[in-house]
Amino acid sequence: MKNRLTALAPYILALAVNFYLLPLLMRDTGTAMLLMLCVMPLAAFVTALACGMRRGFSPLLPAAAFVLFLPTIFIHYNSSAWVYAVAYAVVVLAGNGVGLIFYGKR
Repeated sequence: MKNRLTALAPYILALAVNFYLLPLLMRDTGTAMLLMLCVMPLAAFVTALACGMRRGFSPLLPAAAFVLFLPTIFIHYNSSAWVYAVAYAVVVLAGNGVGLIFYGKR
């Protein structure tokens, strides 16, 4: 288990940067919606895609995305943003699944 988490560390760090630092760029409602609906899911998808292509499928990555996003609800958003935790976990799951398709072609 420790080896699997160590192997996922760069991807988990990229998700943490995505969830904790990108919201600092939000200035108004327009930029907040752009970041939360376009930029952050795209960054999470690309991170999961890269992980899937290099490491194969890992169910720990979507779980990590879910757990990493939960504290940001209280730091950057309000309680109505809990839905994004589930949405980002699904996006990461999809990205990891798509990456798995390309994993076998290396």
